Amino acid sequence: MKFFVDTADINEIRDLAATGLLDGVTTNPSLVAKSGHSDFIELVREIAGIVPGPVSAEVAATDYETMLAEAQYLAKIAKNIAVKVPLTPAGLKVCRQLSQHGTMVNVTLCFSAAQAILAAKAGATFVSPFVGRLDDIGENDMQLIADICAIYQAYPAFKTEVLVASVRHPMHVVEAALLGANVATIPPSVIRQLFNHPLTDKGLAQFVTDWQKTGQKIPTSGKKAG
Repeated sequence: MKFFVDTADINEIRDLAATGLLDGVTTNPSLVAKSGHSDFIELVREIAGIVPGPVSAEVAATDYETMLAEAQYLAKIAKNIAVKVPLTPAGLKVCRQLSQHGTMVNVTLCFSAAQAILAAKAGATFVSPFVGRLDDIGENDMQLIADICAIYQAYPAFKTEVLVASVRHPMHVVEAALLGANVATIPPSVIRQLFNHPLTDKGLAQFVTDWQKTGQKIPTSGKKAG
């Protein structure tokens, strides 16, 4: 499974990219507003320079003509831009246009398997089902992921990757991975939670204590081992 980070915070992106575990970035208008950055285009350009993988940048318009013009502009910012469009008739029309010209497209705000079929037929690079928002209204979020994965696997002509979005906790990531989702886009705080387990902390503390009792040190420079 590929990990994208779901943020527009440059510092968070730099920090997580340094781990070598980051495969891409997703942004949206809400995340950009939260970042406080005053120049959206420059923000996207900067992010695309930090992370070599896909960087999703979302259009702001809702009508086809304006959406297409915005999408074409965004696609020119960097080679790794994935233009993000909503799962609407206009959005899928734009998706079709862009995908036919080799532009990566992330179709967002997917909440049903039927919508995911349309996104795949439109040539989307990624479809983003929002699991957390389904949780919020009491629907079975992971059944949606299971359904989309099963449908896509049944039709080899569909090349769209399942990008699990609106991730709220580590189990969303684990459950989506078990179902075969291709990507999870995860808030920075949840990515850091993936590292944590009380037994890891307990075991490490014991190792440190036991090693200190030996009075030994492992050289970090100077003489060669052996």
